[in-house]
Amino acid sequence: MKPKLLVLELWGLGDLVIATPFLRAAAEKYDVTLLAKPYASELRPRLWPAVNVLPFTAPWTAFRAKYQFWRWQWPELSRLRRRLAAQAFDFGVSARWDPRDHLALKLSGARVRLGFSRLKSGRYLTQELVRPAPLAHRLEAWRVAGAALGLTLPPRAEMFAGPRGPIPPVALLHTGARLPLRVWPLENFAALAARLRQQKVAVQVACDAGQLAWWQSRGEAAVAPRDVTELLGCLDRAGVFIGNDSGPGHLAAACGLPTFTLFGPQLHEWFAPLHPAAEVVEGRACPYKPCSDYCRFAEPFCLRGIAVDDVGPRVEKFVQKHLVS
Repeated sequence: MKPKLLVLELWGLGDLVIATPFLRAAAEKYDVTLLAKPYASELRPRLWPAVNVLPFTAPWTAFRAKYQFWRWQWPELSRLRRRLAAQAFDFGVSARWDPRDHLALKLSGARVRLGFSRLKSGRYLTQELVRPAPLAHRLEAWRVAGAALGLTLPPRAEMFAGPRGPIPPVALLHTGARLPLRVWPLENFAALAARLRQQKVAVQVACDAGQLAWWQSRGEAAVAPRDVTELLGCLDRAGVFIGNDSGPGHLAAACGLPTFTLFGPQLHEWFAPLHPAAEVVEGRACPYKPCSDYCRFAEPFCLRGIAVDDVGPRVEKFVQKHLVS
C-alpha cells in the first residue's frame, strides 16, 4: 500500500499547472490527495488522473477582503479539518513559504509535514526545506519538495515536450488574466491579430467574460471560456498560444502548445510557461517589480508601455516557426 500524501496548492490555475510535474511523479510513489480550488477537478483527467482532488477555496486566497474573518465559512473549515484528519496522511507538503499553508498542514494531522518556513512557521512543520535561489522558477520549489520525498522531477526542457499529433494551424490569442494589471491593452491584441491575419495566419481570440462585449463590438468572433473544460477545448483547436502572464498560458504549455507570453509586473524567471519552446517579452523596468496584486502607479506602464511594433515582429517569427514551417 502506498503512503498517503497531502499536497496543498490553493492558489491560481497557473500555480496548479506548474505543480504538474511534481504531482505526476508523486502519484507513482504515493497515494496523493490534492487540496486545491474546484477547477482542479477539471484539470485532473488531463494532467494528473491518478491524483485525488479535494476541492476547497481558501478564504485567504480572495483578491479583496481576504481577512474579513466574520465572512469566512467557519463550519466549512471545521468540516474540512475533520475530513483531512480522518484520512490519516503520512506526509503533507506545501511548496509555498506561506504560514497559512503550514498551519493547514498542522491542522490536517499529517504525520510528516514539509515546507519552506517563513515568519517562524517552521513550528507547524516537521521538516523545513531550503528555498531555491531567489530567481529560480516556481517549479524549483516543487523540485526541492520532491527530492525531500524521494522523487525525481524531469528536466525543465522535458516537462511538456511530448507529441501532440496533428497541429491545428490556428494561433490562439488569449487576452485575459486574473488580475487587470497583467492585461496588455485589448487594442494592442486587436492590432496583433490584424498583423497575423495579413500574414495569412488563422487567429482565434479567447478572452475573459468581461472582455467579450469589447471584442464583439469590433466584429471579432471571440470566445469566452466559462470554465477550464471549455478552455481546454480552445487549446485543443490551436497550434500556438499568445497571451498575458496568466493561467491559460500555463495550461497551454501543459497541453503541448508553444507559448508566447507578455510579462509586465511579474518576473518571467519565476513564472514563464514550462513548454520548451516558450518565449516571453519582458515588461518595462520598474523599481517596484515584481508586483503581485496591485500597481503603485495609475496604470502598469511596465506592461502597457510595450508597443505592438515591439512585439509584432517577434510574434510573427514565433508563429512562422511553429505553425507554418
